[in-house]
Amino acid sequence: MIIVDKALQARAALGKPVKVAMIGAGFMGRGIANQIINYIPGMELVAISNRHIDSAKRAYSEAGIEDIQVISSVVDLEDALIQGKYAITEDSMFLCEADGIDAIIEVTGTIEYAAHVVMRAIAHQKHIILMNAELDATIGPILKLHADRAGVILTACDGDQPGVEMNLYRFIKSIGLTPLLCGNIKGLQDPYRNPSTQASFAKHWGQNPAMVTSFADGTKISFEQAIVANATGMKVAKRGMLGYHYTGHIDEMTKMYDVNQLKELGGIVDYVVGTKPGPGVFVFATHEDSKQRNYLNLYKLGEGPLYSFYTPYHLCHFEVPLSVARAVLFHDAVLSPIAGPVIDVVATAKIDLKAGETLDGIGYYMTYGQCENSEIVQQENLLPMGIAEGCTLKHDIPKDQVLTYDCVELPEGRLCDKLRAEQLTYFVPVKTLVLAK
Repeated sequence: MIIVDKALQARAALGKPVKVAMIGAGFMGRGIANQIINYIPGMELVAISNRHIDSAKRAYSEAGIEDIQVISSVVDLEDALIQGKYAITEDSMFLCEADGIDAIIEVTGTIEYAAHVVMRAIAHQKHIILMNAELDATIGPILKLHADRAGVILTACDGDQPGVEMNLYRFIKSIGLTPLLCGNIKGLQDPYRNPSTQASFAKHWGQNPAMVTSFADGTKISFEQAIVANATGMKVAKRGMLGYHYTGHIDEMTKMYDVNQLKELGGIVDYVVGTKPGPGVFVFATHEDSKQRNYLNLYKLGEGPLYSFYTPYHLCHFEVPLSVARAVLFHDAVLSPIAGPVIDVVATAKIDLKAGETLDGIGYYMTYGQCENSEIVQQENLLPMGIAEGCTLKHDIPKDQVLTYDCVELPEGRLCDKLRAEQLTYFVPVKTLVLAK
């Protein structure tokens, strides 16, 4: 990562900036726009798309850009790029299709809409940087397969917890240790939170109440830890993760995990609540060499067998442009699936649900998400959280019960369902498919 700054400076000096477009202009999108426009030499945010065009305009204006062109076709966008003008549009597909754009930052937090965006961007040879763990955890493996075939990078981003975890994971492996736990430090976890309970917090920070709810009810962290698992091969020790509550320092928690269990599972993802320093991420690792363990003890990491490494912050939108540079200039993904899904996020009833009801979305009133090992998800035919929105219930579901495909009717014609089925067929062994029927 350290080489990215000089590489961007070199592009700036040559007058050949990395040209990036962004889809989604909400709270995080506006932060990304300001960061690229005002603080990242060698990179230009040339176009923004949002389903409400005023939000795209706001993202530019808050960053100090007032000379903005509203475009209504790919040709319009390409002309704007040639003329060095900033462009906005409600049609995200123009950004995916236009020549002259190196990468797309996708920051909508949607599933179905974002699936169309990513597939179109891949078809037009664009690198894709996702600030969208929801999409990644639901159909990331098959999207990554399509991206690989097209020769482009599909990656999560620096700054969000999964990217910070993965950077720490890669560092630890690079110095010879074996990571056995990738974790996320939270201040709150209550699966029954909803947009009403989180309204005042969301209003204070200018955020979407549903998005804030997904943080509080555990759904967001489940998506985030799922994509870390899919990028490392790690599993969960139990459905929903262990989720310890501990008010001491994260270093002290190395004694709370069974090293043999961690090794048997090939490592796990987890979260802790109330631990210091927070919010941040941590990785626990081990070393088999007694000589190196002696040095680690000398360097104040303790006697092991688990050694604690942590980053006490995550700077979200500040770091997203670094991910763009890594993809475009070095063909390096921050975090992406290594193969098929290892962990999925399954939909769980937040309240008693009734037959005939249509499920609302992530961070709303009806469901919350939990991590589960993918082999169990397939064996029990569990319903992914990213697929649940818009499904109609066939029968009553009690609070806290995990939903299955058998208890819902899927909406017709969705791309996310098609890609999910393709992912299942491509990656899941035939034996598992038989068990899932």
